Amino acid sequence: MKYRVYFYYDSDYRGYVADALDLPGCVSQGRTMEDAKQNIKDAINAYIEVECEKSAEDRSYHLPEESFIGEIAVG
Repeated sequence: MKYRVYFYYDSDYRGYVADALDLPGCVSQGRTMEDAKQNIKDAINAYIEVECEKSAEDRSYHLPEESFIGEIAVG
């Protein structure tokens, strides 16, 4: 999946800041552009992992009594 990321140079930090625009609060940085790119990838992966766990917990409170959550293999 692709995410829009805004990169900019921060002269106080003397490096690059990366802000994942579609993921509120998902921001990272790096001294070089390559570091910033790798760090924001790591941050996005962590953000998604946490949000998926949180979403599953939130949904479990709102599921009708006769429903359930399961897994299915395809292919």
